[in-house]
Amino acid sequence: MPTQVSGRRAWFGLVVLMLPVILVSMDFSVLYLAMPTISQALDPSATQELWMLDVYGFAIAGLLITMGNLGDRIGRRRILLLGAALFGGASVAAAFAPSAAFLIAARALMGVGGSTLLPASLALIANMFPRNADRARAIGVWTAAFAGGTAIGPVTGGALLHHFWWGSVFLINVPVLAALFLLAPFVLPEYKSAATHPFDLLGVVLSLLGILPVVYAVKNAAATGLSAGTAMIGLFGATMIVLFLRHQRRTPAPLVDLRLFGNATFSACIAVALVGMMAQAGMAYLTNVYLQSAVGRDVLVAALAGLPMAITIAVFSIGAERVTALVGVPRALTGALLLAALGNLGIVALDLSSPLWWFMAFTAVAGAGYGIQFALVTDVVVGSVPPAHSGAASGISETSFELGTALGLALFGSLATAVFVAQGGGRFADSFGKTLEQTSGATAHAAKQAFVNGMHAAALAAGVALLMLSAVVAYVMRSPKGTA
Repeated sequence: MPTQVSGRRAWFGLVVLMLPVILVSMDFSVLYLAMPTISQALDPSATQELWMLDVYGFAIAGLLITMGNLGDRIGRRRILLLGAALFGGASVAAAFAPSAAFLIAARALMGVGGSTLLPASLALIANMFPRNADRARAIGVWTAAFAGGTAIGPVTGGALLHHFWWGSVFLINVPVLAALFLLAPFVLPEYKSAATHPFDLLGVVLSLLGILPVVYAVKNAAATGLSAGTAMIGLFGATMIVLFLRHQRRTPAPLVDLRLFGNATFSACIAVALVGMMAQAGMAYLTNVYLQSAVGRDVLVAALAGLPMAITIAVFSIGAERVTALVGVPRALTGALLLAALGNLGIVALDLSSPLWWFMAFTAVAGAGYGIQFALVTDVVVGSVPPAHSGAASGISETSFELGTALGLALFGSLATAVFVAQGGGRFADSFGKTLEQTSGATAHAAKQAFVNGMHAAALAAGVALLMLSAVVAYVMRSPKGTA
Protein backbone atom coordinates (compact mmCIF):
# COMPACT_ATOMS: atom_id res chain seq x y z
CA MET A 1 0.00 0.00 0.00
CA PRO A 2 1.26 3.53 -0.75
CA THR A 3 1.99 6.16 1.81
CA GLN A 4 1.15 9.75 0.89
CA VAL A 5 3.14 12.97 0.70
CA SER A 6 1.82 16.33 -0.34
CA GLY A 7 2.60 20.02 -0.77
CA ARG A 8 6.10 21.21 0.01
CA ARG A 9 7.16 17.78 1.19
CA ALA A 10 6.46 16.33 -2.25
CA TRP A 11 8.51 19.01 -3.99
CA PHE A 12 11.35 18.58 -1.52
CA GLY A 13 11.11 14.86 -2.15
CA LEU A 14 11.53 15.57 -5.86
CA VAL A 15 14.77 17.40 -5.10
CA VAL A 16 15.98 14.34 -3.16
CA LEU A 17 15.00 12.04 -6.04
CA MET A 18 17.13 14.11 -8.39
CA LEU A 19 20.27 13.09 -6.48
CA PRO A 20 20.39 9.49 -7.78
CA VAL A 21 19.10 10.54 -11.22
CA ILE A 22 21.94 13.02 -11.70
CA LEU A 23 24.51 10.52 -10.41
CA VAL A 24 23.36 7.68 -12.66
CA SER A 25 23.34 9.87 -15.78
CA MET A 26 26.57 11.63 -14.83
CA ASP A 27 28.40 8.32 -14.49
CA PHE A 28 27.75 7.59 -18.15
CA SER A 29 30.00 10.46 -19.11
CA VAL A 30 32.21 11.21 -16.11
CA LEU A 31 34.92 8.90 -17.48
CA TYR A 32 35.28 10.75 -20.78
CA LEU A 33 37.95 13.10 -19.47
CA ALA A 34 39.38 10.50 -17.09
CA MET A 35 40.15 7.88 -19.74
CA PRO A 36 43.60 9.20 -20.72
CA THR A 37 44.65 9.17 -17.04
CA ILE A 38 43.09 5.75 -16.40
CA SER A 39 44.81 4.38 -19.51
CA GLN A 40 48.18 5.43 -18.14
CA ALA A 41 47.46 3.97 -14.70
CA LEU A 42 45.84 0.62 -15.65
CA ASP A 43 47.21 0.03 -19.19
CA PRO A 44 43.98 -1.35 -20.70
CA SER A 45 43.67 -2.67 -24.24
CA ALA A 46 41.54 -0.76 -26.75
CA THR A 47 38.66 -3.19 -26.21
CA GLN A 48 38.96 -2.87 -22.42
CA GLU A 49 38.85 0.93 -22.71
CA LEU A 50 35.51 0.74 -24.48
CA TRP A 51 34.15 -1.83 -21.99
CA MET A 52 35.09 0.48 -19.11
CA LEU A 53 32.85 3.09 -20.68
CA ASP A 54 29.87 1.09 -21.87
CA VAL A 55 29.46 -2.00 -19.65
CA TYR A 56 27.79 0.37 -17.17
CA GLY A 57 25.17 1.45 -19.69
CA PHE A 58 24.49 -2.04 -20.96
CA ALA A 59 23.93 -3.38 -17.44
CA ILE A 60 21.43 -0.57 -16.83
CA ALA A 61 19.66 -1.03 -20.17
CA GLY A 62 19.36 -4.78 -19.78
CA LEU A 63 17.92 -4.65 -16.26
CA LEU A 64 15.90 -1.42 -16.21
CA ILE A 65 12.42 -2.85 -16.83
CA THR A 66 13.10 -5.87 -14.63
CA MET A 67 14.13 -3.66 -11.72
CA GLY A 68 10.97 -1.60 -12.19
CA ASN A 69 8.95 -4.80 -11.79
CA LEU A 70 10.96 -5.74 -8.71
CA GLY A 71 10.28 -2.32 -7.20
CA ASP A 72 6.55 -2.92 -7.54
CA ARG A 73 6.96 -6.17 -5.63
CA ILE A 74 9.22 -5.18 -2.73
CA GLY A 75 8.59 -1.42 -2.58
CA ARG A 76 9.83 1.43 -4.73
CA ARG A 77 11.57 3.36 -1.97
CA ARG A 78 13.13 0.15 -0.67
CA ILE A 79 14.61 -0.83 -4.03
CA LEU A 80 15.79 2.77 -4.52
CA LEU A 81 17.81 2.56 -1.32
CA LEU A 82 19.05 -0.99 -2.00
CA GLY A 83 20.22 0.07 -5.44
CA ALA A 84 21.86 3.18 -4.02
CA ALA A 85 23.79 1.01 -1.54
CA LEU A 86 25.07 -1.24 -4.33
CA PHE A 87 25.86 1.78 -6.51
CA GLY A 88 27.84 3.41 -3.70
CA GLY A 89 29.78 0.27 -2.79
CA ALA A 90 30.67 -0.40 -6.42
CA SER A 91 31.77 3.24 -6.80
CA VAL A 92 34.27 2.82 -3.96
CA ALA A 93 35.54 -0.42 -5.54
CA ALA A 94 35.95 1.34 -8.90
CA ALA A 95 37.87 4.21 -7.30
CA PHE A 96 40.55 1.83 -6.00
CA ALA A 97 40.54 -0.66 -8.90
CA PRO A 98 43.99 -2.28 -9.26
CA SER A 99 43.49 -3.43 -12.86
CA ALA A 100 41.43 -2.79 -15.97
CA ALA A 101 39.43 -6.02 -15.51
CA PHE A 102 38.59 -5.07 -11.91
CA LEU A 103 37.39 -1.63 -13.00
CA ILE A 104 35.18 -3.17 -15.70
CA ALA A 105 33.62 -5.50 -13.08
CA ALA A 106 33.04 -2.60 -10.69
CA ARG A 107 31.43 -0.55 -13.46
CA ALA A 108 29.12 -3.48 -14.22
CA LEU A 109 28.01 -3.57 -10.57
CA MET A 110 27.43 0.17 -10.69
CA GLY A 111 25.17 -0.48 -13.66
CA VAL A 112 23.17 -3.08 -11.73
CA GLY A 113 22.68 -0.58 -8.91
CA GLY A 114 21.85 2.22 -11.35
CA SER A 115 19.20 0.08 -13.04
CA THR A 116 17.11 0.25 -9.86
CA LEU A 117 17.41 4.01 -9.36
CA LEU A 118 15.85 5.38 -12.55
CA PRO A 119 12.57 3.40 -12.68
CA ALA A 120 12.08 3.70 -8.91
CA SER A 121 12.54 7.48 -8.98
CA LEU A 122 10.17 7.97 -11.92
CA ALA A 123 7.56 5.65 -10.41
CA LEU A 124 7.73 7.49 -7.08
CA ILE A 125 7.06 10.77 -8.87
CA ALA A 126 3.76 9.30 -10.10
CA ASN A 127 2.87 8.48 -6.47
CA MET A 128 3.92 11.86 -5.10
CA PHE A 129 2.17 14.05 -7.70
CA PRO A 130 -1.37 12.78 -8.40
CA ARG A 131 -2.42 16.01 -10.18
CA ASN A 132 -1.65 15.88 -13.90
CA ALA A 133 -0.13 19.37 -14.10
CA ASP A 134 2.16 18.83 -11.11
CA ARG A 135 3.19 15.40 -12.37
CA ALA A 136 4.02 16.74 -15.84
CA ARG A 137 6.13 19.51 -14.30
CA ALA A 138 7.92 17.03 -12.03
CA ILE A 139 8.65 14.65 -14.91
CA GLY A 140 10.06 17.63 -16.84
CA VAL A 141 12.45 18.32 -13.98
CA TRP A 142 13.36 14.62 -13.88
CA THR A 143 14.15 14.66 -17.61
CA ALA A 144 16.23 17.83 -17.32
CA ALA A 145 18.17 16.29 -14.41
CA PHE A 146 18.90 13.16 -16.42
CA ALA A 147 19.99 15.05 -19.55
CA GLY A 148 21.89 17.62 -17.52
CA GLY A 149 23.70 14.93 -15.54
CA THR A 150 25.05 13.39 -18.74
CA ALA A 151 26.24 16.82 -19.88
CA ILE A 152 27.94 17.85 -16.62
CA GLY A 153 29.69 14.50 -16.18
CA PRO A 154 32.78 15.52 -18.18
CA VAL A 155 32.87 18.93 -16.48
CA THR A 156 32.73 17.33 -13.03
CA GLY A 157 35.34 14.76 -14.00
CA GLY A 158 37.67 17.44 -15.35
CA ALA A 159 37.41 19.57 -12.23
CA LEU A 160 38.15 16.58 -9.99
CA LEU A 161 41.03 15.35 -12.14
CA HIS A 162 42.60 18.78 -12.02
CA HIS A 163 43.06 18.43 -8.25
CA PHE A 164 42.88 14.68 -7.44
CA TRP A 165 43.67 11.23 -8.86
CA TRP A 166 41.34 9.45 -11.29
CA GLY A 167 39.51 7.49 -8.57
CA SER A 168 37.94 10.73 -7.32
CA VAL A 169 35.44 10.67 -10.21
CA PHE A 170 33.86 7.65 -8.51
CA LEU A 171 34.21 8.71 -4.88
CA ILE A 172 32.14 11.85 -5.55
CA ASN A 173 29.11 9.52 -5.55
CA VAL A 174 29.51 8.59 -1.89
CA PRO A 175 28.56 11.87 -0.12
CA VAL A 176 25.64 12.41 -2.51
CA LEU A 177 24.26 8.94 -1.78
CA ALA A 178 24.78 9.53 1.94
CA ALA A 179 22.45 12.53 1.67
CA LEU A 180 19.91 10.33 -0.12
CA PHE A 181 19.99 7.73 2.68
CA LEU A 182 19.62 10.45 5.31
CA LEU A 183 16.66 12.26 3.71
CA ALA A 184 14.73 9.59 1.78
CA PRO A 185 12.92 7.96 4.74
CA PHE A 186 11.42 11.35 5.69
CA VAL A 187 10.35 12.80 2.33
CA LEU A 188 9.79 9.84 -0.01
CA PRO A 189 6.68 7.62 0.18
CA GLU A 190 6.76 3.84 0.01
CA TYR A 191 4.70 2.07 -2.60
CA LYS A 192 4.17 -1.64 -3.09
CA SER A 193 1.77 -2.92 -5.71
CA ALA A 194 -0.92 -5.32 -4.52
CA ALA A 195 -0.65 -7.42 -7.68
CA THR A 196 2.26 -7.67 -10.13
CA HIS A 197 3.11 -9.74 -13.14
CA PRO A 198 5.68 -12.51 -12.70
CA PHE A 199 9.29 -11.82 -13.60
CA ASP A 200 10.31 -12.62 -17.15
CA LEU A 201 13.67 -14.06 -16.09
CA LEU A 202 14.16 -15.81 -19.42
CA GLY A 203 13.66 -12.48 -21.18
CA VAL A 204 16.34 -10.85 -19.00
CA VAL A 205 18.83 -13.62 -19.80
CA LEU A 206 18.09 -13.61 -23.53
CA SER A 207 18.36 -9.82 -23.79
CA LEU A 208 21.76 -9.73 -22.09
CA LEU A 209 22.99 -12.74 -24.11
CA GLY A 210 21.95 -10.86 -27.24
CA ILE A 211 23.10 -7.30 -26.63
CA LEU A 212 26.48 -7.87 -24.99
CA PRO A 213 27.97 -10.35 -27.53
CA VAL A 214 26.86 -8.28 -30.53
CA VAL A 215 28.42 -5.10 -29.18
CA TYR A 216 31.56 -6.96 -28.11
CA ALA A 217 31.91 -8.29 -31.66
CA VAL A 218 31.53 -4.80 -33.15
CA LYS A 219 34.11 -3.31 -30.80
CA ASN A 220 36.60 -6.15 -31.15
CA ALA A 221 36.35 -6.13 -34.95
CA ALA A 222 37.04 -2.39 -34.98
CA ALA A 223 40.05 -2.71 -32.69
CA THR A 224 41.73 -5.86 -34.01
CA GLY A 225 39.97 -6.75 -37.26
CA LEU A 226 37.25 -9.28 -38.02
CA SER A 227 38.20 -12.85 -37.11
CA ALA A 228 36.29 -16.13 -37.13
CA GLY A 229 35.96 -16.03 -33.36
CA THR A 230 34.60 -12.47 -33.36
CA ALA A 231 32.13 -13.35 -36.12
CA MET A 232 30.88 -16.38 -34.16
CA ILE A 233 30.36 -14.25 -31.04
CA GLY A 234 28.39 -11.71 -33.06
CA LEU A 235 26.29 -14.44 -34.68
CA PHE A 236 25.52 -15.94 -31.27
CA GLY A 237 24.35 -12.55 -30.00
CA ALA A 238 22.17 -11.97 -33.06
CA THR A 239 20.58 -15.39 -32.57
CA MET A 240 19.82 -14.57 -28.93
CA ILE A 241 18.17 -11.29 -29.97
CA VAL A 242 15.91 -13.18 -32.39
CA LEU A 243 15.00 -15.65 -29.64
CA PHE A 244 14.36 -12.75 -27.24
CA LEU A 245 11.92 -11.12 -29.68
CA ARG A 246 10.10 -14.42 -30.25
CA HIS A 247 9.88 -14.99 -26.51
CA GLN A 248 8.51 -11.48 -25.93
CA ARG A 249 5.69 -12.14 -28.41
CA ARG A 250 4.67 -15.37 -26.66
CA THR A 251 5.17 -14.76 -22.94
CA PRO A 252 2.10 -13.48 -21.01
CA ALA A 253 4.18 -10.89 -19.09
CA PRO A 254 6.93 -9.63 -21.45
CA LEU A 255 9.72 -7.26 -20.53
CA VAL A 256 8.90 -5.31 -23.69
CA ASP A 257 5.36 -5.24 -25.09
CA LEU A 258 6.18 -5.34 -28.80
CA ARG A 259 2.61 -4.37 -29.72
CA LEU A 260 3.41 -0.80 -28.68
CA PHE A 261 5.72 -0.47 -31.67
CA GLY A 262 2.71 -0.77 -33.96
CA ASN A 263 2.10 2.90 -33.15
CA ALA A 264 4.21 4.90 -35.64
CA THR A 265 4.57 7.95 -33.37
CA PHE A 266 5.67 5.76 -30.48
CA SER A 267 8.31 4.04 -32.64
CA ALA A 268 9.57 7.35 -34.04
CA CYS A 269 10.04 8.83 -30.57
CA ILE A 270 11.84 5.74 -29.31
CA ALA A 271 14.15 6.11 -32.31
CA VAL A 272 14.76 9.76 -31.36
CA ALA A 273 15.74 8.74 -27.82
CA LEU A 274 17.99 5.95 -29.09
CA VAL A 275 19.77 7.79 -31.90
CA GLY A 276 19.92 11.10 -30.02
CA MET A 277 21.64 9.52 -27.02
CA MET A 278 23.95 7.53 -29.34
CA ALA A 279 25.11 10.73 -31.02
CA GLN A 280 25.42 12.73 -27.79
CA ALA A 281 27.34 10.07 -25.88
CA GLY A 282 29.63 9.03 -28.74
CA MET A 283 30.60 12.58 -29.64
CA ALA A 284 31.06 13.66 -26.02
CA TYR A 285 33.58 10.88 -25.47
CA LEU A 286 35.52 11.40 -28.71
CA THR A 287 35.68 15.19 -28.44
CA ASN A 288 36.98 15.01 -24.88
CA VAL A 289 39.81 12.72 -26.01
CA TYR A 290 40.39 15.14 -28.89
CA LEU A 291 40.71 18.11 -26.53
CA GLN A 292 43.11 16.40 -24.13
CA SER A 293 45.19 13.97 -26.14
CA ALA A 294 45.05 15.29 -29.71
CA VAL A 295 45.38 19.06 -29.15
CA GLY A 296 46.90 18.95 -25.65
CA ARG A 297 44.40 20.98 -23.65
CA ASP A 298 44.65 20.87 -19.86
CA VAL A 299 42.03 18.63 -18.28
CA LEU A 300 40.35 21.56 -16.54
CA VAL A 301 40.27 23.61 -19.76
CA ALA A 302 38.73 20.64 -21.54
CA ALA A 303 36.14 20.36 -18.78
CA LEU A 304 35.24 24.05 -18.92
CA ALA A 305 34.95 23.84 -22.71
CA GLY A 306 32.08 21.43 -22.15
CA LEU A 307 30.07 23.95 -20.12
CA PRO A 308 28.25 25.60 -23.06
CA MET A 309 26.77 22.25 -24.08
CA ALA A 310 25.84 21.41 -20.49
CA ILE A 311 24.11 24.79 -20.14
CA THR A 312 22.18 24.57 -23.42
CA ILE A 313 21.00 21.04 -22.65
CA ALA A 314 19.70 22.11 -19.23
CA VAL A 315 18.13 25.36 -20.43
CA PHE A 316 16.41 23.87 -23.46
CA SER A 317 15.24 20.80 -21.52
CA ILE A 318 13.40 23.08 -19.12
CA GLY A 319 12.26 25.41 -21.93
CA ALA A 320 11.07 22.65 -24.26
CA GLU A 321 7.48 23.15 -23.12
CA ARG A 322 7.55 26.79 -24.26
CA VAL A 323 9.10 25.85 -27.61
CA THR A 324 6.37 23.27 -28.11
CA ALA A 325 3.66 25.83 -27.26
CA LEU A 326 5.02 28.13 -29.99
CA VAL A 327 5.59 25.67 -32.86
CA GLY A 328 3.93 22.39 -31.85
CA VAL A 329 5.45 19.01 -31.00
CA PRO A 330 6.22 17.82 -34.58
CA ARG A 331 8.14 20.98 -35.54
CA ALA A 332 9.87 21.19 -32.15
CA LEU A 333 11.07 17.59 -32.36
CA THR A 334 12.12 17.86 -36.02
CA GLY A 335 13.90 21.16 -35.40
CA ALA A 336 15.68 19.72 -32.36
CA LEU A 337 17.03 16.86 -34.46
CA LEU A 338 18.25 19.33 -37.10
CA LEU A 339 20.05 21.41 -34.46
CA ALA A 340 21.73 18.31 -33.03
CA ALA A 341 22.73 17.21 -36.55
CA LEU A 342 24.18 20.66 -37.30
CA GLY A 343 26.27 20.59 -34.13
CA ASN A 344 27.62 17.11 -34.92
CA LEU A 345 28.43 17.97 -38.52
CA GLY A 346 30.28 21.06 -37.30
CA ILE A 347 32.76 18.78 -35.51
CA VAL A 348 33.99 17.68 -38.94
CA ALA A 349 35.49 21.17 -39.32
CA LEU A 350 37.75 20.74 -36.26
CA ASP A 351 41.41 19.95 -36.78
CA LEU A 352 44.60 20.02 -34.70
CA SER A 353 44.82 23.82 -34.85
CA SER A 354 41.17 24.86 -34.52
CA PRO A 355 40.38 27.56 -31.93
CA LEU A 356 38.60 26.32 -28.82
CA TRP A 357 35.57 28.53 -29.40
CA TRP A 358 34.71 26.55 -32.56
CA PHE A 359 34.29 23.42 -30.45
CA MET A 360 32.28 25.30 -27.84
CA ALA A 361 29.97 26.83 -30.45
CA PHE A 362 29.25 23.58 -32.30
CA THR A 363 28.58 21.59 -29.13
CA ALA A 364 26.36 24.37 -27.72
CA VAL A 365 24.18 24.19 -30.85
CA ALA A 366 23.99 20.41 -30.53
CA GLY A 367 23.11 20.78 -26.84
CA ALA A 368 20.10 22.96 -27.66
CA GLY A 369 18.80 20.24 -29.96
CA TYR A 370 19.44 17.45 -27.47
CA GLY A 371 17.78 19.37 -24.65
CA ILE A 372 14.53 19.85 -26.55
CA GLN A 373 14.29 16.33 -27.94
CA PHE A 374 15.10 14.56 -24.67
CA ALA A 375 12.53 16.60 -22.76
CA LEU A 376 9.80 15.96 -25.34
CA VAL A 377 10.30 12.26 -25.96
CA THR A 378 8.96 10.91 -22.65
CA ASP A 379 5.77 13.01 -22.79
CA VAL A 380 5.12 12.17 -26.45
CA VAL A 381 5.81 8.46 -25.94
CA VAL A 382 3.45 8.15 -23.00
CA GLY A 383 0.80 10.27 -24.74
CA SER A 384 0.97 8.23 -27.96
CA VAL A 385 -0.38 5.04 -26.37
CA PRO A 386 -3.56 4.21 -24.45
CA PRO A 387 -3.43 5.01 -20.71
CA ALA A 388 -3.32 1.30 -19.88
CA HIS A 389 0.06 1.07 -21.62
CA SER A 390 1.63 4.29 -20.30
CA GLY A 391 3.75 2.50 -17.69
CA ALA A 392 5.19 0.07 -20.22
CA ALA A 393 5.79 2.92 -22.67
CA SER A 394 7.69 4.88 -20.03
CA GLY A 395 9.90 1.87 -19.25
CA ILE A 396 10.74 1.36 -22.92
CA SER A 397 11.57 5.06 -23.25
CA GLU A 398 14.01 4.92 -20.34
CA THR A 399 15.62 1.78 -21.72
CA SER A 400 16.11 3.40 -25.12
CA PHE A 401 17.95 6.32 -23.49
CA GLU A 402 20.27 3.96 -21.60
CA LEU A 403 20.84 1.68 -24.55
CA GLY A 404 21.47 4.65 -26.83
CA THR A 405 24.20 5.96 -24.54
CA ALA A 406 25.95 2.61 -24.46
CA LEU A 407 25.56 2.01 -28.20
CA GLY A 408 26.93 5.46 -28.96
CA LEU A 409 30.14 4.67 -27.11
CA ALA A 410 30.38 1.24 -28.70
CA LEU A 411 29.47 1.97 -32.31
CA PHE A 412 30.81 5.50 -32.85
CA GLY A 413 33.82 4.73 -30.67
CA SER A 414 34.46 1.59 -32.71
CA LEU A 415 34.10 3.50 -36.00
CA ALA A 416 36.66 6.08 -34.87
CA THR A 417 39.01 3.31 -33.70
CA ALA A 418 38.66 1.46 -37.02
CA VAL A 419 39.61 4.58 -38.98
CA PHE A 420 42.52 5.26 -36.63
CA VAL A 421 43.92 1.72 -36.93
CA ALA A 422 43.43 1.63 -40.72
CA GLN A 423 45.32 4.88 -41.23
CA GLY A 424 48.15 3.69 -39.03
CA GLY A 425 49.28 1.09 -41.55
CA GLY A 426 50.81 -0.99 -38.73
CA ARG A 427 52.69 1.95 -37.18
CA PHE A 428 50.20 2.51 -34.33
CA ALA A 429 49.27 0.50 -31.27
CA ASP A 430 45.69 -0.76 -30.90
CA SER A 431 44.57 2.45 -29.17
CA PHE A 432 45.28 6.16 -29.50
CA GLY A 433 46.45 6.47 -25.89
CA LYS A 434 48.97 3.63 -26.18
CA THR A 435 50.28 5.01 -29.47
CA LEU A 436 51.04 8.40 -27.91
CA GLU A 437 52.83 6.68 -25.02
CA GLN A 438 55.02 4.58 -27.33
CA THR A 439 55.81 7.08 -30.09
CA SER A 440 56.95 10.66 -30.59
CA GLY A 441 57.73 13.17 -33.33
CA ALA A 442 56.24 12.57 -36.76
CA THR A 443 54.61 9.26 -35.80
CA ALA A 444 52.84 10.81 -32.80
CA HIS A 445 51.64 13.70 -34.99
CA ALA A 446 50.36 11.22 -37.58
CA ALA A 447 48.52 9.34 -34.82
CA LYS A 448 46.84 12.56 -33.68
CA GLN A 449 45.74 13.32 -37.22
CA ALA A 450 44.46 9.76 -37.63
CA PHE A 451 42.42 10.11 -34.44
CA VAL A 452 40.93 13.39 -35.68
CA ASN A 453 40.01 11.67 -38.96
CA GLY A 454 38.31 8.90 -36.98
CA MET A 455 36.41 11.51 -34.95
CA HIS A 456 35.34 13.17 -38.21
CA ALA A 457 34.00 9.86 -39.53
CA ALA A 458 31.99 9.27 -36.35
CA ALA A 459 30.67 12.86 -36.30
CA LEU A 460 29.64 12.59 -39.94
CA ALA A 461 27.87 9.29 -39.29
CA ALA A 462 26.06 10.73 -36.25
CA GLY A 463 25.06 13.89 -38.11
CA VAL A 464 23.71 11.98 -41.11
CA ALA A 465 21.77 9.62 -38.80
CA LEU A 466 20.14 12.60 -37.07
CA LEU A 467 19.29 14.25 -40.40
CA MET A 468 17.67 11.08 -41.71
CA LEU A 469 15.74 10.65 -38.47
CA SER A 470 14.47 14.24 -38.63
CA ALA A 471 12.98 13.47 -42.06
CA VAL A 472 11.34 10.31 -40.71
CA VAL A 473 9.90 12.13 -37.69
CA ALA A 474 8.57 14.96 -39.90
CA TYR A 475 6.83 12.37 -42.10
CA VAL A 476 5.40 10.27 -39.25
CA MET A 477 4.17 13.27 -37.24
CA ARG A 478 3.02 15.36 -40.21
CA SER A 479 -0.68 15.10 -39.32
CA PRO A 480 -2.77 15.47 -36.14
CA LYS A 481 -3.32 11.73 -36.29
CA GLY A 482 0.43 11.17 -36.14
CA THR A 483 0.79 13.18 -32.94
CA ALA A 484 -2.11 11.68 -31.05
